[in-house]
Amino acid sequence: MDKVFLKALHATPVIGIYDWEREIRQDVYIDLTMATDVSKAGATDDIQYTLNYKSISDRIVEFANESRFGLIEALAENIAQIVRKEFDVQWVRVTVHKPGAIEAAEDLGVTIERGQFVHKHRAE
Repeated sequence: MDKVFLKALHATPVIGIYDWEREIRQDVYIDLTMATDVSKAGATDDIQYTLNYKSISDRIVEFANESRFGLIEALAENIAQIVRKEFDVQWVRVTVHKPGAIEAAEDLGVTIERGQFVHKHRAE
């Protein structure tokens, strides 16, 4: 199985558990790694045989911008479910970064994996 990735998708949701966080938007960055077979896309140079990165990124950024979660874990979980259900992805890794959330740290975040990654060996 191959992997397609999107790195540092920028969104500004309402996210956090403190009262002041519920009144502002904060920067988050989302990394996605998705398992899919791109061999036919590579052989044919035809977009219909791969994931549409633009559609995925637009959907995830729109969802994140409209969300109002307390925890980045909840945001990550919901993103994983959208990717798996709406884009027919068997396995996804989602990382949500919330830079500046802790003064002493440059960044913090959570990474989750959902689904099953299948290793297939292709005959050469």
